[in-house]
Amino acid sequence: MRYNLLGKTGMKVSRLSFGASALGAVFHPVDETEAIKAVHTALDLGINYFDVAPAYGGTLSETVLGKALKGIARDRYYLSTKVGKYTAPGSYGNDELNYSRARIRASLAESAARLGSEYFDIIHIHDIEYQDRKHTEWALTEGYESVQELKREGLIGNVSFGIYPMDLWKRIFTTLEIDAALVHNHHCLNDTRLLELLPIAAEKGIGIVNGSPMASSLLTDRGPAAWHPASAEDRAIFRRAAEFCRSQGTSISKLAIQFASQNEEIPTTLFSSANPAAVRSNVECHEEPYDASLLAEVRKILTPVLDKEWSY
Repeated sequence: MRYNLLGKTGMKVSRLSFGASALGAVFHPVDETEAIKAVHTALDLGINYFDVAPAYGGTLSETVLGKALKGIARDRYYLSTKVGKYTAPGSYGNDELNYSRARIRASLAESAARLGSEYFDIIHIHDIEYQDRKHTEWALTEGYESVQELKREGLIGNVSFGIYPMDLWKRIFTTLEIDAALVHNHHCLNDTRLLELLPIAAEKGIGIVNGSPMASSLLTDRGPAAWHPASAEDRAIFRRAAEFCRSQGTSISKLAIQFASQNEEIPTTLFSSANPAAVRSNVECHEEPYDASLLAEVRKILTPVLDKEWSY
């Protein structure tokens, strides 16, 4: 495993990092024992950055990750979680968005208890575009100021956002001082708009975390969960791309992780899995160059959905 500096954070992160959403059964049911093994496999393979959120699985992801990291020396890994978005167990989409100072501080304490860590290397302000952006300005003012206070107090190391819309990213990059940015679904086989942010990220020292290399499971043989906003027509296009990869003796998920993670300008790519074998496979795939001709054919199949804006 190779490591890169994550912007101005001072963190030297593994090229592949571990997103813990899958531990909370966000995509499909998981076995807790296997999920814990997945985390340990990641550590054994040199992955040193783990990201989670209280919203994933209604705190289940944080709980399972906390169990997996119990007893692991804190200097072996970097840890981030999120604030502002909360989901009750079993109620995906029925989110509470709260970017108040009081709720953010309470959230951090709750996450610390579940994860067994009093310090977070990064806090991402989460999904500020949800609910038709009615809470966006709140997040960009009181929410942002509250997380900056936590940094000044030494409770966290770095301030970031974890969101999707490109217009909001461009606004944040040009108007706020942030240390990192968790940009999801924008550097994968079907969407490469993250590249538009790289010049200003380099100029301002913003550490880019490339999330969702498999496009929230669109780029897998299993396909996305029911909650994904892709239409039936869109899903059919992704299925055709997956079928083409299988006909070539490979899988779309292998090509997806290779393509997303091998751009030298992107410090780390964050994937999620609760399966130890899949974690090992992702690391192996990352280290193998992708087939450029296969990439071109798959991108051709995906033409109707390239850079399509999903309504998360």
